[in-house]
Amino acid sequence: MENNFKKYIAFWLSQAVSQLGSQMTGFALILWSYSHSGSAMTVSLMTFFNYLPYIAVSIAAGAFVDSHRKKSIMLVSDSLAAFCSASVLFLSLFGGLRIYHIYAVNFIIGLMNAFQGPASAVAVGKMLPKEKLAQAGGMNSFSDSMVTVFAPVVGASLYAFGGLKLVLLIDLLSFAAAFSVLLLFIKIPQDEPLKSEKKSAFYGCREGFSYLSHNRAVLTVIVTMAFINFFSRLTYENILSPMILARSGNDSMALGVVNAFMGIGGIAGGAAVATGKFGKNSIKMIYFSAMLSFLTGDLTMAVGRNAFLWSFAGLMASLPIPFINTGQNVFLYNNVPAEIQGRVFSVRNAVQFSTVPVGILLGGFLADYIFEPFMKGETALALLLKTIVGGGNGSGMAVMFLCTGILGGAFSFMFYRRRDIQAIK
Repeated sequence: MENNFKKYIAFWLSQAVSQLGSQMTGFALILWSYSHSGSAMTVSLMTFFNYLPYIAVSIAAGAFVDSHRKKSIMLVSDSLAAFCSASVLFLSLFGGLRIYHIYAVNFIIGLMNAFQGPASAVAVGKMLPKEKLAQAGGMNSFSDSMVTVFAPVVGASLYAFGGLKLVLLIDLLSFAAAFSVLLLFIKIPQDEPLKSEKKSAFYGCREGFSYLSHNRAVLTVIVTMAFINFFSRLTYENILSPMILARSGNDSMALGVVNAFMGIGGIAGGAAVATGKFGKNSIKMIYFSAMLSFLTGDLTMAVGRNAFLWSFAGLMASLPIPFINTGQNVFLYNNVPAEIQGRVFSVRNAVQFSTVPVGILLGGFLADYIFEPFMKGETALALLLKTIVGGGNGSGMAVMFLCTGILGGAFSFMFYRRRDIQAIK
């Protein structure tokens, strides 16, 4: 088992390098697209086309994952994603790259992620003993946060030095390294496809939903994560940047510092979980961490009026996230039979991330057409809210953080207090 963990470390490191390359490319494509279109909607559509196939296909991908070799799925998925990067590089070299090409590439990558994600999650469950799963979850959160911190910085530097072409080339090199490690050195125990009669692609989806309908506690945890994703996209991943810029007089340095502290919080949380000392009660890890994130992060972000408080808020919002993600994965590993984990993980992904596009679109609409105009008025409620979050540009978005902090904390506590959740040991 110790040898398996060493191989997992090699797998983890190689995937982190590949993830860094992919996120640098994603960041560089945003810079390229915005410089050519000058439209924020272009960037939003890039995200939309990435999530749309991921959500649509995830519900049917589980049966495929369970009935095929996980290693093969990961190799094919990563290869197709690399082919997309190579295609963008080719088009860029010959001056033929267009915005709609990037939409198509993001669509294919989102499609591949629908298969690669569940396959990777199930593979980790097979590679490691149960007592190592929490530690692995912490390591994943740590590397995710490191990538979040460094991908924009390194990607922007490479883009400034050599343009989109250089970033794509580095991405392809990182893929080659990860592909080689997975192909040559990683063996997934019991990675045999299930032998069963041929069934429709959505049979696994029905099986996944059927399992969840008879295991309400597992379903409740998944629904909780859908709410958490909705609230986070409504504010942090949607209006955080315009709010800070509006309230700081377009101080890009303040925004950069806040983003850095959010990454540092994720790194610290991932490092803490990676010690393996926090995985005994996965339910508390999920709900208490979510409450901490909403009540300290969102509320402080709402009332903060300078980079110091916003940075503290970002730190406190992101630090609990590795505990939430790891707690959920450990909970599912311990409560879902291994032979159907792929189907359940796929349904989990479809349900959890179905709220993401809604949150992204709704957040911008509420900020521009509801909360910002409301806070410019002189109603009794607006005046009361101004004593809490302050006035001026961005105060409406600050009120949105106030709402997500209160509602997110309340939902987390409410779900935790459910009897079926309390009965889980």
